[in-house]
Order: sequence, then structure tokens, then C-alpha cells
Amino acid sequence: MFIGGHPDDADNKFGGTAILLKQLGNDSIFVSVTDGSAGHQSMGRQELATRRRAEAQRVAEHLGIRYIVMDSVDGELVPDLATRSKLVRLIREYKPDVLISHQPNDFHPDHRAAGQLVMDCSFLLTVPLVCPEVPALSNAPYVFYIHGSRPNEFRPDILVNIDTVIDQKMHSLALHESQIFEWLPFIGHFSDTTPRPTDDYLDWMKQHWGDPGRVSRFAERHADTGVTHLEALECCEYGSKVTPEIAKQLFPFATVTLSHPQPR
Repeated sequence: MFIGGHPDDADNKFGGTAILLKQLGNDSIFVSVTDGSAGHQSMGRQELATRRRAEAQRVAEHLGIRYIVMDSVDGELVPDLATRSKLVRLIREYKPDVLISHQPNDFHPDHRAAGQLVMDCSFLLTVPLVCPEVPALSNAPYVFYIHGSRPNEFRPDILVNIDTVIDQKMHSLALHESQIFEWLPFIGHFSDTTPRPTDDYLDWMKQHWGDPGRVSRFAERHADTGVTHLEALECCEYGSKVTPEIAKQLFPFATVTLSHPQPR
């Protein structure tokens, strides 16, 4: 289960790995804690929230996964008790083996809040008297961060070569049309280069969302030196302890480095 701040966060940072997991018969659930209603230069919040839910569901159908968009207001997410309780109930309902979220030092306040919420939930998931209307989990999930931003260093423990599925990932991400072809080019000041969704957009997508910088930062840790597109995860010291053996069971196609110890 990927728990992100917005619709498209999971697709952007974890979409290729989710596709590889699906090929092995494993399910992924993408969760957006907010409604995504702030991310546009011209649409109003209600119209945009409706549109982004529809985009997320198209991704779900395309990938054969479940995509859940919660109702916290985009741009206003805080790790409060009410939202934490909603997440505890949601995670217990689906019982994922793995939770993935943002680093708590990410540049976006909603990302930071989502990461904090996941860390706050991780232990409480096993506490029966917290949200007692939903049975507690017997074991805490394994918890991982996606690559965020400074000031804290990101230390990749799981490196996934997604070259074989990069086109599938880009086609899936492109279903978030309001973001990929409208809002993000606008706020990133590259609207003049943006193709229409009906155009041949794959090379353009790879240029802006294939993240070649991730390869230049982390490829030296990867066993395949010819890798072009990577996704990376860092073990979070919350949740159940991750060992190299467990990491390889969870992500059998990955290069596992476990660059720092897990105390639990």
C-alpha cells in the first residue's frame, strides 16, 4: 500500500515497481490522503477534485489495482488525530504487508504530513484499543520511504530497474491528464513544450518523469550497470524489521543494499 499526499504521487514514485509486483501476482493499493483539489491553474476545487478522482480510477482500471482517494483538502493536510484514525482503519481493512510513503522532510507540506501519518500509524495498527471497531493487525507492516528531498540524505535500500515497464508506467501516469499535461507544466514553466494527450508523448514523458537524475545518483549501487530507469526505496525504522532476506522476498526483482541498520 502506497500512501501519498496526492493522486499521482504513487504512480510517479512507485508505478513501475507496482507493475512488476502485479506481474508476479501481488496486489498494490494506491492511496491519496488528499483530494488533489489544489493542483490546477484554472479549475475550481470541487471540479478538480471530481476530475482527479476520475483520473485515479482510470489508472486503477489500466493497472488492475485499487486506487483510493481520501477527502482531506489538498494543501491543508496535517497529521492530526482524526486523519490518523481514518488511516488506521483503512490500513487494517486491507492488511498490507508493506506501507510506502514520503520522507517526513519532503519539500511539499502534504507529503511531509502523509509521511508523518504513516509513521504515526505504524505501531498503533497493532494496538487493539486504538480504533477498536476495526480488529488490530497481529504484525506491523514493513515501512519504506520513497525518494524525497534535502536536507535529509536519502539512502536507497531497494533499487528497482523498471526499464522493462517504463512505457507502461508513463502511459499510466499520463492518465493523470490534469497534472501531467496541464498543472505541472504550468507550475514548472515548461507548458510551451507540452504535447496534447492524443499526441505521441512517450519521449516527452520520459524526459520529464523518467527521472534520469535518480539513475545518476543511485545506479552505482545497482547490479545492472546498464539500467536507464530506477525506482528507489529506503527502509523506515518504524514498522517490522526489514532484513536482506525479507527485502528480497518482498521485492524479488530488486537490488537490495540495506545501507543502514534496522534497530527493531
